[in-house]
Amino acid sequence: MTMKNFILPLTIVAILAQACGKKTEVQQEDVSNIIPVKVMTLAKSSVQPVIQVSGQLTTDDETYLSFKPGGVIRSINVREGDAIRKGQLLATLDLTEINATVAQATLAFEKAQRDFNRFSKLYKDSVVTLEQFQNSQTGFSIAQKQLETAQFNRSFSEIRALSDGYVLKKFVSEGQVISSGSAVLLTNGAKKGGWIVRCGVGDRDWSSISLKDIARVSIDAFPDESFTAIVTRKSEGTDPQSGSFTLELTINEKPAHSFATGMFGKASITPSRTSESWIIPFDALLDSDAQHGYVFITEDNKSAKKVKVILGSISRDHVQITSGLEKAKSLIISGSAYLTDNSAIRIIE
Repeated sequence: MTMKNFILPLTIVAILAQACGKKTEVQQEDVSNIIPVKVMTLAKSSVQPVIQVSGQLTTDDETYLSFKPGGVIRSINVREGDAIRKGQLLATLDLTEINATVAQATLAFEKAQRDFNRFSKLYKDSVVTLEQFQNSQTGFSIAQKQLETAQFNRSFSEIRALSDGYVLKKFVSEGQVISSGSAVLLTNGAKKGGWIVRCGVGDRDWSSISLKDIARVSIDAFPDESFTAIVTRKSEGTDPQSGSFTLELTINEKPAHSFATGMFGKASITPSRTSESWIIPFDALLDSDAQHGYVFITEDNKSAKKVKVILGSISRDHVQITSGLEKAKSLIISGSAYLTDNSAIRIIE
């Protein structure tokens, strides 16, 4: 065998060996890109979630007190936080202008009364016409009503307490000019009880909660105690300032301690209605906000698919998913942090 004939077979062997090596490297590289994951089978279940809310204590008889007529405030006899008694004089207006209005109405009434009496006699004597007599009668009635209105306004130129309670807020000061109906004081009947927690909720929680649902309330000032409450009011519109719906939870138990308006409270509401949804581990949820999040599912056990879901209640270990998994069969619950959409996966136990 010549040297030329010997070198040719060696060259062919080297080329084949190099090709096999590259194929092995590609296979090893493909295997290294496959991410091991754990999965769980998805199935809907009947869920009765607990909704967490927070708000402030107040009473069910808060009242904004104001003057019927406008004018200059003469005196305010209470301060914020003062205890008040039913019928107590709280504030007054300067009566100079109001008394002048009553005096004018009184004079107008007396004149209209004299005119009416005079026209009545003249009409009986056929001196004036029926129309003139009726006009005087109408003028007398109008003057009488104007006097009653002036006297009524004067009676509401002072503010008195409607019940025993406390002054929660004072909106104006002495000497200030206010218009008719402007709030002067905010009071409540805290001495009578009737405590409620007023809180705001989002539209999703609002739709899940019904009147008379049971709640458990805790007050930050008394961390070792909790109180039973029920949902007694659901607003039918959002608050223009906060943009949330308002709930009122009425506390059924008489507290052992004294509550104060404005104390901060938390409540756990158990809705009476159940819903069909998915419960998944908290670690399976990615990139979430208050309402939405993302999870990885697999349809063929070979690749991962990222899908958007709508969140329900969230606890320390689990998340309720209300929508987004209708067509999914398996959820990836481990290894999600290393995945992207369409990543190759390998299921492990």
